[in-house]
Amino acid sequence: MLSNPYAASLAFVSVAVLALIVFLFFFEFVTRYDCWKEIRKGNMAVAMATGGKIFGICNIFRFSIEATDSVYQSMIWATFGFLLLLAAYFLFEFLTPVFRIDEEIERDNRAVGFIAMIISVSLSYVIGATVV
Repeated sequence: MLSNPYAASLAFVSVAVLALIVFLFFFEFVTRYDCWKEIRKGNMAVAMATGGKIFGICNIFRFSIEATDSVYQSMIWATFGFLLLLAAYFLFEFLTPVFRIDEEIERDNRAVGFIAMIISVSLSYVIGATVV
């Protein structure tokens, strides 16, 4: 079935979208604020940080799809990449002892939201480059 390029494309995109929803749930679980509630209120810092996470997860998927031949392998690599991205999120929070990242983003500190977005996007390229 995956020898058909249309079926393969549909399979990869379907798996990536489902995994994106699951991975975003985990990010939502570890943040101290409700992402979608804050976005609904117009909190741009949360929107930028969440957008960076979405881009980062999808970018890791892009690399994993390019590097592997099967949906299964790509999912394994994308999951590994997501775990690295999640670890980087905790490291970012830990290495910024001057203030709490989540609290600043919840307060709509756009500078912190922007940095969080750039970190997610940038690290997704580094993580993606390690996919074999």
